[in-house]
Amino acid sequence: MPARRLKMHRVEKPWGRRSLWPGFADPAPDQGPVGEIWFQDDADPQAELLVKYLFTSERLSIQVHPDDAAARASGHPRGKDEAWLVLDAAADSTIAIGTRSSVDHPRLRAAAEDGSIEAMMDWRPVQAGDVFYSPAGTVHAIGAGITLVEVQQNVDLTYRLYDYGRPRALHLDAGIAVSNAQPFEPNFTPEEAGPGRMILCEGPKFVLERWTLESGRTLTLPDPVPGWFVPLSGEGSLDGERWTAGEVWRIDGRTFFDAIRTGDVLIAYPLARRISAFD
Repeated sequence: MPARRLKMHRVEKPWGRRSLWPGFADPAPDQGPVGEIWFQDDADPQAELLVKYLFTSERLSIQVHPDDAAARASGHPRGKDEAWLVLDAAADSTIAIGTRSSVDHPRLRAAAEDGSIEAMMDWRPVQAGDVFYSPAGTVHAIGAGITLVEVQQNVDLTYRLYDYGRPRALHLDAGIAVSNAQPFEPNFTPEEAGPGRMILCEGPKFVLERWTLESGRTLTLPDPVPGWFVPLSGEGSLDGERWTAGEVWRIDGRTFFDAIRTGDVLIAYPLARRISAFD
């Protein structure tokens, strides 16, 4: 199947921004702040992965996502593991991932209700280039002043536990039930896998790679596994179609990538292990 450029969908959020990121138009004066840009596959709305850009001016809610089993029990197609690549961060930006110590469900609920959950979280300083893979069940929150790319299982399913007094609904019953409130332990350390190829995270739900694309390369995905091509910088062509930064493309099968201008690009695909052979 030929590569196809995915449709961009802008999402207003109370914690979003009016100044976005090179390649993305800022919202008009009569529009709200944009917090997320989704890249949706209209030809396959049930695709396994979804790519987003996030732009934060305030902390996101402290939240959690269910795993596959819990999500399917509530009528959703899958749960939500997600990975974040930080593109830019203010000097004091932080991401909360996991709690500082183990917290049982009754104590977690009480902390969400009285606000002390904010101090329970493990708020970590972040900078451009940091990568996190957040499995379903991980209690987390993305902080202010951050631009990042998020790759996630494709489901719009978030349980808010605490929202700093914003007038939005919380989901304490469902959220506490699926929370694994523990200190966060990364399941993978980014590693180089050949010239210009870095594995940022590897499974269990998807692989995320980062390439420096300077000339022609070919990637062959096993049928019927799809892939997502996310150029962060540069420009070039894939299967004869022009790509540039700020886009996301769906790829299938054997795809030839070329760079007119050196590209920093991401490749994501829903496998538990990296593809070992490519040229």
